[in-house]
Amino acid sequence: MLIAGPDTRVVELRVHGVQGTTPQTLVDAVAAVDVAGDGLGRIVRPADRLRRPAPGPVLQTEGRPIPRVVEGYLWGGMTSGGVAKATWALLFPFSIANVAHWMLPPVPEQNLPAHLLGIGLRSLLRVFALLLTALLVAQISVVSLDLLAAQCLRPATACLTSIPADVRAFPWFRTFLGLLPILVVIAVMRRVSHVEWRIERKEIADAEEQDRQPPSGLPGAHVATDPDTPALRSLHIVAALAVTSLIALGGPLQQLTATGGMGVAITAAWTVSLVLIGLSVLGVLLLDDPTGGAPHRGGRWLRAALSRKPRRLLLMSSVLLVLTTLGLQEQLPLRVPGADVTVQVVALLMAFVLVLFGLLLVPAALLARKSWRSLPRELRPWAGGWFAAPVLAIAGLLGGGFGAGVALPVRKALGGDLDLPVGYNYITLLWGVAGALALLSMLAVASFTGAVRWRAFRKGKVWAREASLLHSGRMRDLRMATRAWWWARWERNHGHHMILIIASVLVVGAVLASLLRLSNVPLASWTYPFSAFGVFVLGLLAVSLLRAVYLAARQPESGRRLGVIADIAQFWPREAHPIVPPCYALKVVPELVARVQDHLRDPGTRVVLCGHSQGSLLVAVAAARLLEELPAHDRERIGLLTAGSQLQWAYPRAFPAVVPHASLARLAGGLDGRWRALCRGTDPLGGAVTTWRRQVFDGMLLGVGYREDGSEGALAPALRGPTGALVLGGDHWLPDPQRGPFPGRRWRSGVSAHSDYTSDPEWDRAVAIAAGLLRVDAPESPALPFARKPETRSRDALGGS
Repeated sequence: MLIAGPDTRVVELRVHGVQGTTPQTLVDAVAAVDVAGDGLGRIVRPADRLRRPAPGPVLQTEGRPIPRVVEGYLWGGMTSGGVAKATWALLFPFSIANVAHWMLPPVPEQNLPAHLLGIGLRSLLRVFALLLTALLVAQISVVSLDLLAAQCLRPATACLTSIPADVRAFPWFRTFLGLLPILVVIAVMRRVSHVEWRIERKEIADAEEQDRQPPSGLPGAHVATDPDTPALRSLHIVAALAVTSLIALGGPLQQLTATGGMGVAITAAWTVSLVLIGLSVLGVLLLDDPTGGAPHRGGRWLRAALSRKPRRLLLMSSVLLVLTTLGLQEQLPLRVPGADVTVQVVALLMAFVLVLFGLLLVPAALLARKSWRSLPRELRPWAGGWFAAPVLAIAGLLGGGFGAGVALPVRKALGGDLDLPVGYNYITLLWGVAGALALLSMLAVASFTGAVRWRAFRKGKVWAREASLLHSGRMRDLRMATRAWWWARWERNHGHHMILIIASVLVVGAVLASLLRLSNVPLASWTYPFSAFGVFVLGLLAVSLLRAVYLAARQPESGRRLGVIADIAQFWPREAHPIVPPCYALKVVPELVARVQDHLRDPGTRVVLCGHSQGSLLVAVAAARLLEELPAHDRERIGLLTAGSQLQWAYPRAFPAVVPHASLARLAGGLDGRWRALCRGTDPLGGAVTTWRRQVFDGMLLGVGYREDGSEGALAPALRGPTGALVLGGDHWLPDPQRGPFPGRRWRSGVSAHSDYTSDPEWDRAVAIAAGLLRVDAPESPALPFARKPETRSRDALGGS
């Protein structure tokens, strides 16, 4: 541990989690001002009455108070606010498909079968993502081209009677009106997928040079690439435009018929549409490294071939094809058969790709199993490394459900005698069966959970023995904490099971509907209640998403409620689907690293990176980059503090190739005990980070975890800090509700769960330890004085003493 000098100061650089926050809340002050940043990534500090940056509260250590500067990095502007960003909610299935890529199991080194399986799985994911784009275009065509233009605006119909018959019969009017919404959506997708900001990163040549060196083994090593994917985006836009023309020309199985030169022109345009779609599919299959961040993978030659000029040529060809299609359709037929056929063909292709993906994922997960075989069960990847398959299934079924959910209310709003494609009856059946199964599953889970709790209560089982240590002698707090511990532990242990249940019920409904459709079996009367319930579920899905988009565009603060899942999805770079929000981590992490390096130019400065929730992943990746880049004498002046983190129970288990358990052990060893984690057993989203297999024995909290040298093993019994926290390894278990209140400190009553970790007095002590100014095993300092006398009962009904 470095000895503090007279010029020593601590910079506490905080990073918030999902849903964003305000500058004042982040730095724990009544006012805050920007001191650096570009508006999207903001560095803020507390401010005085003249709006000047002010120093933070001093940090109390063993010898003397140390000056502290509190800074905060705000990245919420990258994921919320504005119409364009609100549109991302409508494209949420694309984001889920992209996340599935990062859930793939790791590829063992020097293992040819695993390497080939990895190539195949990544290729299938990109093809599935392309089919998602085609499905969206086909479903919009059902609404705009078939329902609105072909049926509703057909002359002599009772739909939208305010439009005169002469206008309806005007040449190319209905065709133009039907194609316009599709082209607008494609243009919006292309626009929102462009990255308006750039990151400071090493060039591809430097990345290739680094690729020849042994991997660092630190977390987030794979998340270092360009946020933009122009080649992959161009292939998706070309495919979307080609599918639009194909639908208007009759569909993928049969073209429209005409005589003479018109028939030849339709045949030529139909053929060109199929060729462009085929080229797009072939392109995404071969483009194994769309971002250029993994030079060892294939696709480099294809990225070079799809440079700016070839991409523009492909896009112009696709636009000309759509204009040609418009010219060939002077009047639309009574129905547009290509829309229904295209939806069904794309859905079948998606099902085929998904089944093939799931089958290939089984041997890939088995080959990767040796990397986590020695880990305890609670640290192993979810579903044995096969979790990407159900997530991809949810993405596909949500994409199909949203399109049907929009078409049904649009038909009702237009009125008249309008017909939806026959396949939509089976989609409503799918969601009706899935919804009914979901209700039954929820009832079964709730009944089982209640029965387990009731049985445990009768037997006097103690669910949270750790809570009895933290709240010893405080019966009221112990009762509140025990109840919150139980629910938080249930959510952490079974959250992924709920995702598997959702995927299962959706797949069961999809299989039933697909079998009936492929067999061309008319829907029996017993299916009508399920179809009606499916209409309700789809309408609710569509209305919920549209309302979320409206709130995100008009009320950014309310739009933050979208952020819990969206912010997590947007952490990952574009690999499978290019039309997703840009990865904010590619901007946040380099800017955090640069800020820390600026502070370390002062030899007396020590920097502690502090991250809450999703911010803990960002600061962990930033700390890993700093360990790679800084010299040894500067590495000793950085520390890491995580609070309410998912770095043990979620990220290594959902993304075993990017944040493996071994990488966290290496990070802990590199920081030499300067990684501290604040944990609450009442927190359903955060948990322990550096310890596991915890148990209470003879009034002591024991466990296994990371040691300061980077090894893993049994740890010394937890030590009780002056604020009532139990420190086991690098984890600081906080009493929740807090002890206190303490004089001179902000107080928060009740159960805090996942929020407001900075209000706990243990925060300052953890910062001092992470800064290397205080040792955990130092003689226990006097406890902070209580403002009220605590309860002193010696024994309670739950085992506290």
